[in-house]
Amino acid sequence: MPTLQHNASADNLIISKHRLSGSDVSFTPSPNTSGPFKDSFPDTIVIHFTAGSSLSSSVNVMTNPNNKVSAHLAVGRQGEIVQMLPFNKIGWHAGKSSWQGRTSLNQYSLGIELDNAGELTPNGEGFYTSWFGGVYESSDVFKGTHRNQTAPRYWHRYTEAQIMRTFSLCQLLCRQYGITCIVGHEEIAPDRKVDPGPAFPLDKLRSRMLGDAEPSHVDVAESNTQINTFDVPQPAVVRASKLNVRSGPGTHYEKQGLPLLAGDKVEIIEVKKGWAKVERTTTGWVSEQYLATVKAE
Repeated sequence: MPTLQHNASADNLIISKHRLSGSDVSFTPSPNTSGPFKDSFPDTIVIHFTAGSSLSSSVNVMTNPNNKVSAHLAVGRQGEIVQMLPFNKIGWHAGKSSWQGRTSLNQYSLGIELDNAGELTPNGEGFYTSWFGGVYESSDVFKGTHRNQTAPRYWHRYTEAQIMRTFSLCQLLCRQYGITCIVGHEEIAPDRKVDPGPAFPLDKLRSRMLGDAEPSHVDVAESNTQINTFDVPQPAVVRASKLNVRSGPGTHYEKQGLPLLAGDKVEIIEVKKGWAKVERTTTGWVSEQYLATVKAE
């Protein structure tokens, strides 16, 4: 597995008016939508593979009104991105689905499709074939056990560029929309779907992007970090659905007490390298990026 460096800024990705722009980004609109999300959504990302022969063929499928399917983004083998729906519109990618008490995940989630043939079958001659007849060399094949299966099978390998671009995308979407959940299609529809499959580092993506609604990195070299303290506490409101409170400014500190919830009002006492010491009934450290400061009355 490659070493993954995900940085949306370095990748030149930005979102404006729910449209993505940056290098190797294009927009091909899909008519397949149920209209705008309700307030406070989307809060979830669903990762898929296309099980198709190419990025362009999969985009054609998802932009054809007769197919009744769509996703917000598709990521190609070289890291190129096609957006098909603005991020404030509901796509048709999850289908019949459920996760943690919710059903019909389309109404809560953004769909990211990765150009990938999916499960492959060895042909006995050293090559592997897809359901649509594509032929792949062993270097393009990943052997692994699916989270919903018990025996290893063969899967089309994702490229490093594709994985890195997906990490950058998710990083940006998490920050822009306050995403609190990342799942695979295989998790929300386990009886029907196997995507994105074991070749994609879904658990690593989830851990790095969310980390229980905290930053995706841990920097323990804090001895030279400047600390900003306030003579008068600064009011703020929590904008993540759940925000853990820790005993110090970092994910390596222990959680303490109950998490804060969206809309909870707090007072910022101190800020240190992306973390804010807040006070409600107890005092602890939370990720600063999940607070929205408000004017004192």
